[in-house]
Amino acid sequence: MNKYLMVIFCCMLIGIPIAFVNPTEGGLREEPIIGLFYVSIAGLIIIVLYSSMQTRKEQQRLRRERRKKFRK
Repeated sequence: MNKYLMVIFCCMLIGIPIAFVNPTEGGLREEPIIGLFYVSIAGLIIIVLYSSMQTRKEQQRLRRERRKKFRK
């Protein structure tokens, strides 16, 4: 995972407890911000899937290059 995705990942991770805890008072909210919670979860899932897709493509490219070197 590159550094930009890691920064966004951390921001999404921090957003989950903020949805339930009031940062100014430190107590639980009477009505949590459900939208923030679900958007943070969805963002985390998308980042993990995108990162794994990038890694998979890179591994496939490296395997193709190794096969080309082996055949020559």
